[in-house]
Amino acid sequence: MTHSVSFSIPFPSNREAQIIADALAPEASQRIPKSSVDITVNDTILNLKIGAEDVSSLRAACNSYLRWIQTAISVHDLI
Repeated sequence: MTHSVSFSIPFPSNREAQIIADALAPEASQRIPKSSVDITVNDTILNLKIGAEDVSSLRAACNSYLRWIQTAISVHDLI
């Protein structure tokens, strides 16, 4: 991949970080054209690494994953 970005998102607990990572796992396991995604949890930190062949694909993947994380957090907070 030519372009990449990494996000480290802190959570109050390892359990919460793992819940969000598990919610994203089905999307991350799909092969997306022109991009790749790696999600790991290190203690209370969710690490998201996105790589893409071009900047527009990188932007699209970032927007999608960050929005899915935001949605998962909102749902988790509701229940």
